Amino acid sequence: MPKKVVSAVAAGLLAASFLTACSTGGGGSAGGGDGRLVLGFAQVGAESGWRTANTKSVRESAEEAGVTLKFSDAQQKQENQIKAIRSFIQQRVDVIAFSPVVESGWDTVLKEAKNAKIPVVLTDRAIDSKDTSLYTTFLGSDFVEEGKKAGDWLTEEYKGKDGTVNIVELQGTTGSAPANDRRAGFAQAVKGDPKFKVVASQTGDFTRAKGKEVMQAFLKSQPDIDVLYAHNDDMALGAIQAIEEAGKKPGTDIKVISVDGIKDAFQAMADGKINVVVECNPLLGDQLMDLAKKVSKGESVPARVKVDEGVFTQDQAAAALPDRKY
Repeated sequence: MPKKVVSAVAAGLLAASFLTACSTGGGGSAGGGDGRLVLGFAQVGAESGWRTANTKSVRESAEEAGVTLKFSDAQQKQENQIKAIRSFIQQRVDVIAFSPVVESGWDTVLKEAKNAKIPVVLTDRAIDSKDTSLYTTFLGSDFVEEGKKAGDWLTEEYKGKDGTVNIVELQGTTGSAPANDRRAGFAQAVKGDPKFKVVASQTGDFTRAKGKEVMQAFLKSQPDIDVLYAHNDDMALGAIQAIEEAGKKPGTDIKVISVDGIKDAFQAMADGKINVVVECNPLLGDQLMDLAKKVSKGESVPARVKVDEGVFTQDQAAAALPDRKY
């Protein structure tokens, strides 16, 4: 056979091979053609113990479920998540899941995913969009309800007591769903009683270091603080350091309310430094894999899938601590 013919046949076989690989769509392309479902997951970052546990749950559950996971850490920046989602679209993954850094600004990139016929699952945090067709389902907690549970505990704690209750609030990342909703739920729970006054409220960005820094500023600007309400445990634990360094007793001189339920917070409760923790379960991996498999097949799923969560106080902390998985 002449060399030119051999070269042409080889080139044709190579082109055919390339087209076969690219035409498998979704997981066939991104997963190397092994038939496994391919999930692109854009995580917020690693800003807290809760988030670390959430990432671990997703990674371990993907492996157990036989799902190929394409993972991206946005380092708490929306632009990084948008780049990751666009990369997942280019890789033609089967399903995209992400926990949005903030609530707004997602319509454009999610329309790109929709046009590519890649279903999107929101995890942990919701988005603020009028077009609910941009995502298939939301898996996570009810942050408004978490804030309300925190406020309900406080109103019960001070029931029948007179005098103003001065509250400082450590908010989560500005514009994020948990920060917006936990603040709204808490305000809803305490608004009926005029003795509760939020005298200072500022973001601690969900981190321990920032929580400590902001609490130090609160202690300097607010001479009389009765209660600290922190939108997550890491900020609460940082604030506890600031309270102790100021010569006060957290849990006694200043009551501490927090949200999440990581082991460090349960230890702080057992030590009397946190009064109550509203649980927010990060172990969403198994549920996410189940949803990803269903939506990739076009099966019907609920618009919202919630997780079971509780409220824990100091008298429950010691008993519950050994069983905490995060």
